[in-house]
Amino acid sequence: MHIAIGSDHAGFELKGVLANFLRELGYEVVDVGTHSTDPVDYPDFAQAVGEAVLDGRADRGVLICGSGVGASVAANKMAGIRAGLCHDTYSAHQGVEHDDMNVLVLGGRVVGIATAQELVRAYSHAVFTKEERHMRRLQKVHALETRMQEKKASL
Repeated sequence: MHIAIGSDHAGFELKGVLANFLRELGYEVVDVGTHSTDPVDYPDFAQAVGEAVLDGRADRGVLICGSGVGASVAANKMAGIRAGLCHDTYSAHQGVEHDDMNVLVLGGRVVGIATAQELVRAYSHAVFTKEERHMRRLQKVHALETRMQEKKASL
C-alpha cells in the first residue's frame, strides 16, 4: 500500500517520524511536503495529500498541521476525500472500517509521537467492512457531495 504524507510547518517534525514509521510497517511513502519548518499554508498540503489519493499515487493519506482542524477542513473540501481528525485509536480504525476514511488527520501540536504512531498503525491496518449499512451510508455521503457540487455549479 502507498500512503501519501504531508504537513505544514507545524507538523513537519512529526511527519518525518511517521514517514519512517510507515516504512518500518512495510508501506511505500509518498512525501508531498513540506520539507522544512519554514512557515507554509496547510491548505496547500491538504490539497497535495488529497490529490495523491485521488489520482492513485497513494491508496490513503496522512495529513498533519498544528491542531489538525484546519487541515481536516481543507481536505474535506475535495470531492472524494474523507478525512478524519483522530486522537484515539478507535476512531482511527473505525473511520476506515465504517466510513471508508481515506485521509487520517493529526494535530502535530496535540498528539505525541507514541500516540501518533498508534493512530497511524490502527488507521493503516484497518479495512473498510463493506457491510450493507456502511455501504448505504457511504452512498448517502457521495450523494450529498454530488448535490452540493451541482448546487454550487448552478450558482
